[in-house]
Amino acid sequence: MTVVAEAARRRTFAIISHPDAGKTTLTEKLLLYAGAVAEAGSVTARRGQRAAKSDWMEVEQRRGISVTSTVLRFEHDDVVFNLLDTPGHKDFSEDTLRVLAAVDAAVILIDAARGVEPQTEQLFQVARARGIPLMAFVNKYDRPGMEPLGMVDHLTEALGLPLAPLTWPVGIPGDFRGVIDRRDDTFHQFTRVTGGSAMAVENVVAARSQADPADDAAWAVAEEELELVDEIGSGFDAEAFSRGMCIPLLFGSAAWNFGIGLLLDTLRELAPSARPRAIDDGSLRPVDAEFAALVFKVQANMDPRHRDRVAFVRICSGRFERGMRVNNARTGRSLALSFAHEVFGQERAVLDEAFPGDVVGVVIGGDVRVGDTLYVGPEVRFPPIPTLTPESFVTVSNRDVNRHKQFRRGLEQLDQEGVVHVLRREHTQDPVPVLAGVGPMQFEVAVERLRTEFGAEVSTQMLPWKAARRTDPEGAAKVLADTGHTDVFVRGDGTQLAVFPNRFVLERFALRNPTVRLERLIGADEPD
Repeated sequence: MTVVAEAARRRTFAIISHPDAGKTTLTEKLLLYAGAVAEAGSVTARRGQRAAKSDWMEVEQRRGISVTSTVLRFEHDDVVFNLLDTPGHKDFSEDTLRVLAAVDAAVILIDAARGVEPQTEQLFQVARARGIPLMAFVNKYDRPGMEPLGMVDHLTEALGLPLAPLTWPVGIPGDFRGVIDRRDDTFHQFTRVTGGSAMAVENVVAARSQADPADDAAWAVAEEELELVDEIGSGFDAEAFSRGMCIPLLFGSAAWNFGIGLLLDTLRELAPSARPRAIDDGSLRPVDAEFAALVFKVQANMDPRHRDRVAFVRICSGRFERGMRVNNARTGRSLALSFAHEVFGQERAVLDEAFPGDVVGVVIGGDVRVGDTLYVGPEVRFPPIPTLTPESFVTVSNRDVNRHKQFRRGLEQLDQEGVVHVLRREHTQDPVPVLAGVGPMQFEVAVERLRTEFGAEVSTQMLPWKAARRTDPEGAAKVLADTGHTDVFVRGDGTQLAVFPNRFVLERFALRNPTVRLERLIGADEPD
């Protein structure tokens, strides 16, 4: 099969949401309906079954939240899906930002009771800016929540884009009977399965007369609601969807497997396959051009037995073959991709070839970082992955002088992965590193990983800065000369960050120094 034909079979998408919307549950239920798991949480492998959850890190399992993105590759109906499960908590949104640079579509997961929350809205704005096609899934409809018409109004207002309901719930939130598939006007009636670990029993009927009489009244209400929806014009526009300007909407319950099969079918039918991607000169690189890939994530110690580093690369063009030599556009050096795997959470399987749209885990030993472009042939670079503005800062100190090497190695690794930003002061002799992040939970994860993976016990102390801007050497000198409790730190890539205790000090400084470069990074939303 040609590269173009293989690329057409790929669907690479992310699931984004706020915490507790049911993202990890939805991820595992999609795997269940695709046949990749025998029951939620266990994976069917060639040699039987193996446990592999999308939340594989110890801290994730203990806290019950996702703190890092996870890649899950599976096939269904001759389509290869690359599903990227992302953290939901705001403090880990930079990991989600990197994922959005690697996918071709995204599912916005909405809690039926809570609707769109700030974290979801921020990630939605990033996805919209990238022109990523989006679809929305209203989850937890088996519990009390917003009425469907109210949900449509809420989503339209919050997201600022037209919605096209593809399915519509029958029954009120908390008394969920099933959904009407508007594409063929069939009613999908669901029956709960004990524990929700197996596919829900589904009865599909084409007319109300064929449905259970107990559902007749609820179906009549749903039809009246759909008449109102049709009056305001909510048809699906494929061209607008491909530009990220129209959002297909589906309803369901991941916990009870209601509507999951319809969502999977919709992803197969509507999510775009791998497409030509823009490179740094603005042109589009065809999928059948020579091999090129984007490194969007680096993760160390996924397998404690080997203590290796894995670079997650999104193949953008050409055919990947295990053992091939590629060039790194940032360093100018070549490296062999000898140890390549398809990834399923923490599990790996040797991968001999892959195609545009696939996400491959490559064991690396050299200098490979997030945002690097790997290529064959003439040099090519993909645009850099944006960085979120740090809003929290702490000093980090090694508590055991005999573990200094482990401490330094751990900080270097966490910085390369983007778990936190490791900063330094170049204008003083202060050797104590400073960690910067979106929120304090990033520091908790960093401290735990330093202890468990590198054997370095550390202590942290919160610093007073809450606002940061990118600056240059001239601006740094002005900031350091100011008397408003400001400072300047330098990232590992040389970026200078001017920091301020709050946005009012920042705004006052900017008014007094209008020529100083103070660039706002993505997502800067400093508290008062």
